[in-house]
Amino acid sequence: MNVFIVYWHPEPKSFNAAMFSTACKVLAETGAEVQTSDLHAMAFDPVSSRKNFQTVKDPDFLKLPLEEMHATKVHGFSRVLEDEMQKLETCDLMIWQFPLWWFGLPAVLKGWVDRVFAMGRIYGGGLIYETGVFRGKRALLSLTTGGPEDAYLKDGFNGDIHGILKPIHRGMLQFVGFDVLAPQIVYAPAHMNDEQRKQELDRFGKRLMRISEESPIAVGRY
Repeated sequence: MNVFIVYWHPEPKSFNAAMFSTACKVLAETGAEVQTSDLHAMAFDPVSSRKNFQTVKDPDFLKLPLEEMHATKVHGFSRVLEDEMQKLETCDLMIWQFPLWWFGLPAVLKGWVDRVFAMGRIYGGGLIYETGVFRGKRALLSLTTGGPEDAYLKDGFNGDIHGILKPIHRGMLQFVGFDVLAPQIVYAPAHMNDEQRKQELDRFGKRLMRISEESPIAVGRY
C-alpha cells in the first residue's frame, strides 16, 4: 500500500506532530510505502499565482483554471507542485494531519489544496465525484480540536463535527474521487494529561495497523 501523509502544524513538539510521527512509524512497520509532505517544514507557500506554472497560456490575464489546463497539457507545473501531484497520484491512501481551525483547514493546508488540486490534472472534463480521477483511492482526515467532544455533537454549541467536516469530505476529497474513511478526531488534547495523550496515540496506531480493512463512510450530497 502506498500512503501519502500531508501534515501541517507550526510547532514540531505539538500533539499533531506526535500523530504525524505515529502514522509514519506504524504504517512503515506494516510494510506500507510512506511519502510525506510536512508543509511547515517545507515552507510551502499557500498562495496561488503564476509561480504555480513554468508555462504561460495568457500573459495578459491570469485565470488559474485555464493556466492549469494548459500546464496539464504541456507538463508546465512548477517543480514544487509537480512533486506534490505525483505523490497524490501514486498513493492508495492519503491522510491529512492538522488542527481544526475556525471550522476548517489551516490556511497552509487549504492553500495546498488550492494549488495542487489543479483543473485538468486532478479534476475536470466530467471527472468528478463517482467518475473522479482518484476513484478507488481512500482518504482519511486526522485532526485535533480545541474544544471537548460534547461541543461537537449535534446539540453541542459548535454543532455536529460531521457537518463541520463535510465541506472537506464532500467538496474536496469526494469531489476528486476519493472514498472517505471515518475521521480520526482527538478532542482537546491540550487539556489531556500525558497518559491520556499516549492512549490517543496508541488508539491511532492500532487503527492504522488495520486501515487497509476499513470501508468508506457515507457523506451524502446534502
